[in-house]
Amino acid sequence: MALQLSFAEASATGPRAENQDALRAVTPVPALAASKGYLFAIADGVSQCADGGLAARSTLQALALDYYATPETWSVAQALDRLLLAQNRWLQAHGGGQPLLTTVSALVMRGRRFTLAHVGDCRVYRWHADSLQRISEDHVWEQPGMQHVLKRALGLDQHLVLDFLDGELREGESFVLLSDGVWSTLGDTAIAAILRDQPDLDSAAQTLVNAAHLAGSQDNASALLVRVDAVGEASIGDALIHLQQWPLPPPLKPGQAIEGWQVQGIVAQSQQSLLYRVLDGQGQTWLLKTLPLRLAQDPQTGQALLSEEWFLKRVAGRHFPEVHPCSQRQHLYYVMREYSGKTLAQLGPLPLAQWQDIAERLLRAVGLLHRRQILHRDIKPENLHWGDDGELRLLDFGLAYCPGLSEDAPSTLPGTPSYIAPEAFRGDPPSAQQDLYAVGVTLYFLLTGHFPYGEIEAFQRPRFGVAVSANRYRPDLPEWLAQSLERGVAADPQQRFETAEEWLLVLEQGERRSLSVRPRPLLEREPLTVWRTVALVALLGNLVLLVLLLHQR
Repeated sequence: MALQLSFAEASATGPRAENQDALRAVTPVPALAASKGYLFAIADGVSQCADGGLAARSTLQALALDYYATPETWSVAQALDRLLLAQNRWLQAHGGGQPLLTTVSALVMRGRRFTLAHVGDCRVYRWHADSLQRISEDHVWEQPGMQHVLKRALGLDQHLVLDFLDGELREGESFVLLSDGVWSTLGDTAIAAILRDQPDLDSAAQTLVNAAHLAGSQDNASALLVRVDAVGEASIGDALIHLQQWPLPPPLKPGQAIEGWQVQGIVAQSQQSLLYRVLDGQGQTWLLKTLPLRLAQDPQTGQALLSEEWFLKRVAGRHFPEVHPCSQRQHLYYVMREYSGKTLAQLGPLPLAQWQDIAERLLRAVGLLHRRQILHRDIKPENLHWGDDGELRLLDFGLAYCPGLSEDAPSTLPGTPSYIAPEAFRGDPPSAQQDLYAVGVTLYFLLTGHFPYGEIEAFQRPRFGVAVSANRYRPDLPEWLAQSLERGVAADPQQRFETAEEWLLVLEQGERRSLSVRPRPLLEREPLTVWRTVALVALLGNLVLLVLLLHQR
């Protein structure tokens, strides 16, 4: 479910000649809302400076335009910090010798979390279950008579210092952003009373502003209210925040309980991961994946584990393992459902009809991955599970890659050597074409039990010549299907299928579709057979000549 919000705003000039407050609410398209979140902000221009209204309006305009253009690899706090630092420099450079000053409070809500960036004396509150909690600090001098003099503001100092707050969203709560023309006149008790008496957001925002001026406020008055109607799904950014909060679970023993899970035992362990079989409260079997304790201080492996969980949640469907939400989790792990069945590596060469069924399912799964901008990078028979329920599932997202979010360590070559595309050995960046090459090698192996270029060992830098035709090992293979495999494992990525969907269409249409692949000459496909035949013909010719010569004598 996506994050669902309601909001309302109100602003009034009051006795001032100009309204130097500014409000902004940005509700982007769903894709941007999921990756970058919703942006709400309030700014209060300082009236004693050259043009406080310009400072406030330009700051919120810059935030609204530039925040959604920041890289997805930046955290929300990192993006807000860099943008407001840049705006601080702009305000200092465009004051014409006079300071351009404004306060600002910017709130980003994404998935299940919020991030607040704040400087100055606007206030931000959380209102939940009739309780009002202030979550911002007033950056003013505390001496008598100085309570309205700012000690921190945008444009005031060359080195801007912002306050940041990050937290979990609660369904039904509201965030209340107020200029000092409201909160300094009404006080927290009156603000809470208005919020309690006015459940409608528009009415509450307008009442807060009107009440401030009726109570004697001499300043502009502005209010922006945002209510959380439904909490959304966690994003990868949300998940990675927990790396600094969650410890690894201790070594788990059979019969032990952890956060509602009953441990049955270890299923698999390696240098990089631990996999336990666990039961939920209803006795259903799941797999809990975590890290060995020796990796407790390695943030990259922790990030990889949570990225793996996020990728699986993003592609939830019949071709992938189900991931449990783990709402009570307090340790670094994730839980996925266990399925009975076998991996395709355990089945050996497949009958042609079963192979084609599996090939089509695999291409649908890979196509879905690529449409979600996720590259698997370790497609092979060992990571394909044929369930007793008749479903094919793609497993092990430990090496999965999402452009803009993932980053490989230098000089790494993720994957299993025999399934790695030739261009990856040359250092090309990850691509969908490399996944499709691994699909081709996987399907080739499932038909023949061999690799098209021979088996490649770890740390080997192979040379790719001409792939051996699958027909050599499977004479029952139709020519059109052998050609599709030849195209799937082509050493040149330009000669492969462009998408999984294009390959799937070839398999579905079969012999009715003419493949854009030039059939290789028999000498290329079966050189040994050709030369044996030539030698045999030559031998027979020589024998005939010998017989004729003897007959003439």
